[in-house]
Amino acid sequence: MSNREKVSARALVVLSFGMLVTTVGVGNSWQAEAQKGAIPTAELPAAPDPQAASAAAFQTANSDGDTATPIKHFITLMQENHSFDNYFGTYPGVDGLPEGTCIPWEPDQPSAGCVEPFHIGTRQIFDLGHNDAIFDQQYNSAALDGFLSAFRNQIEVKDLPLGYYDDRDLPFYWNIADNYVLMDRFFTSVRAGSVANHFFWVTGQGVDPEDRVMQEEGVDCAGCAPVPTIFDRLQEADIDWKFYVQSYDPTITFRNRVTGDRGAQIVWVPILNYNRFLDDPELNSRIVPFEEFFSDLENGTLPAVSYMVPSGASEHPPGSIQAGERFVRTIITSLQRSQFWDSSAFVWTYDDWGGWYDHVAPPQVDEWGYGFRAPTLLVSAYAKSGFVDSTEMDFTSILKFIELNWGLEPLSERDQLADTFIDSFDFDAPPRAPIFLNRAREPLVPDVPKRGVVYASYSLALAIPLTLWGLGVWLARRSRFPMSRA
Repeated sequence: MSNREKVSARALVVLSFGMLVTTVGVGNSWQAEAQKGAIPTAELPAAPDPQAASAAAFQTANSDGDTATPIKHFITLMQENHSFDNYFGTYPGVDGLPEGTCIPWEPDQPSAGCVEPFHIGTRQIFDLGHNDAIFDQQYNSAALDGFLSAFRNQIEVKDLPLGYYDDRDLPFYWNIADNYVLMDRFFTSVRAGSVANHFFWVTGQGVDPEDRVMQEEGVDCAGCAPVPTIFDRLQEADIDWKFYVQSYDPTITFRNRVTGDRGAQIVWVPILNYNRFLDDPELNSRIVPFEEFFSDLENGTLPAVSYMVPSGASEHPPGSIQAGERFVRTIITSLQRSQFWDSSAFVWTYDDWGGWYDHVAPPQVDEWGYGFRAPTLLVSAYAKSGFVDSTEMDFTSILKFIELNWGLEPLSERDQLADTFIDSFDFDAPPRAPIFLNRAREPLVPDVPKRGVVYASYSLALAIPLTLWGLGVWLARRSRFPMSRA
């Protein structure tokens, strides 16, 4: 073997050794980073397992005693007017828009044609009807074929109810679903609009079957049937609570109604329709401007239970859904950066379907509902990652969680029988570090292949330098012990 061949053989040995060290180093680094959580290992979401009894599930949750679970601070936000299919109908792995869906212009006239769901994109939208009459026409005895014909007398509506958004329009919400919990069987409580559904959110029962603003004398007027709220239960148990209201005007109550968007405050905040929540200084002091949420996080004074409502960032059509995303992201990011992250859970949902298409017929559990599904997501240090919770729920499931977690009596038959989202948590694992997500669809951390793929690639990477090492050693030995020529 020539001197040049000898040098090449030695160089090949050195190069292969370097590749081997680098490969092992990268592998160990990847494992260490995965253990630290800097690069999360990819896991398939667990299959949903409907709960036979929420109370039994709470009994098995780990806690230090003052609550049934490690959740010491529960926060719930009510946004406005979108169905599940309108926001997440094309999200992978959910009960979304079925292939081949085409809704007729007129259910009784198939020859008139039909409309397939379509991406809204930059198309201009407006507020569709979403009262009990519109529901009945769209539901059409569970046929779900009246989503267009319900607006036959409103020419400007055209095919808009079949429009949907996706991750191009709602990147942050889809990022949240990727990393936390999305619920795809969460129904609105009532076959109607905002008023009745907001009341179910805080009372677990209906008050006004025609979905109007409440009684002139207040819900708790003399001679009126009692309608207790979750805040009454919390107050009786000496559990701290607040109702945070964006653009709050304490002068707007059922006693002083105003028109326009500002007048909707008494719809979004049902307890402003109660005399006692206006006249009792202790109760009234707990209805506060939204900005106080951020100061409570900073000052360490976040209450055990927080209710929230928006104003301009409600996503109510034709309002900006991007403004809603920014609003929700601010809430989540602020919570993640606070001392309360490891002991909190945040759930946000939408008060009604807004007239948009949804392909799942809502079960009719009583005279009030359910109504169509609403997008609902959960963010918590204990939330399962990328989990789709298919438990059948409604707004009273939020009440049920509060009641079971803090040991409170139910408010009505609806919340007593309701299931809740206990299966969305993993209380056997330590709290997860917060994941700060952008409003861009690209993930902040690289996607890591499934562990089997990683190990296969790792093995292949090891095999290459080992092969080169062996070849180098063989060439080096050949230079020292040349084979005889025939």
